[in-house]
Amino acid sequence: MAAVLERNILEAAAHWYVELRCEPDAATRAAHQHWLLSDPLHQQAWERLGRLQGKFEQVSPQLARTTLAGARARRREVLKVLSILLVAGGAGSLAWRSTPMQTLLADQRTGTGERRSLRLDDGSQLQLNTASAVDIRYSAQVRQVNLLDGEILVETARDALSRPFIVHTAQGSVRALGTRFIVRREGERTRVCVLEHAVEVRCADAQVAVRVEAGQQLSFSAAQIGDLQPAPSQADAWTRGMLVANDWRLGDFITELQRYRPGHLGCTEAIGDLRISGAFHLADTDIVLDNLTTTLPVRIRRFSRFWTRVEAA
Repeated sequence: MAAVLERNILEAAAHWYVELRCEPDAATRAAHQHWLLSDPLHQQAWERLGRLQGKFEQVSPQLARTTLAGARARRREVLKVLSILLVAGGAGSLAWRSTPMQTLLADQRTGTGERRSLRLDDGSQLQLNTASAVDIRYSAQVRQVNLLDGEILVETARDALSRPFIVHTAQGSVRALGTRFIVRREGERTRVCVLEHAVEVRCADAQVAVRVEAGQQLSFSAAQIGDLQPAPSQADAWTRGMLVANDWRLGDFITELQRYRPGHLGCTEAIGDLRISGAFHLADTDIVLDNLTTTLPVRIRRFSRFWTRVEAA
């Protein structure tokens, strides 16, 4: 059954393991039980974790303590647990395409809800969105950024050596053609959105290149490049700490908001098709959630600090 235990389920199990070792209160324990009973796959993930518990404490002895203060410290421990779950659980291609240990050892990375701006050696600008990780590899022949996880915005500078600038993901590569663009990992696909000039996209298993112009976007897997589509007008809003929705499904909005807060954020199926528009500050996602109740027929149920669900009012 390992093949059906996707990363999000294993990551949730890793989160609960860390949270339950940090002096949990009754509400947190109840929320964990609710999670276990809500899906048979959750129980399978928890059983796998139990079989590997000894390995976790060898890799990270501090898990045996109850002093893991701060969301960032806990997130680091979650990633360590998740890396063992993926590798020891035999999660196939998922284990190498989404390796938490690679993320931990990346040249640059951000935690959940964190953003970072970098100036590269050639003057190019690189911005990392929430929960993102990159390796930066410059040589005399090429400028390369390997996007291991998350989302980046690239603004290339003119290079004195005329080296190409290429962003690699597990699914393929994006070559800049004097441009400003966004690259985002989405599970087994990569999405590219061009803000200025153009890029050239190649998937890993084919050499055919597709040119993407300013105002266009597409997604691609390792084997296939999708159709060109219009780019969202506020695709780079996250660089300003904003999430902009234009007549989105509420379910899609909650999925996107989840990227910016630790733990689990879900939405019941009954309200998933409600529509939402607006510009939302990402600095405090609890305020964003509370504001939903003033404009939509929903309520927010918080089972613990890290387990929240939006339901019909």
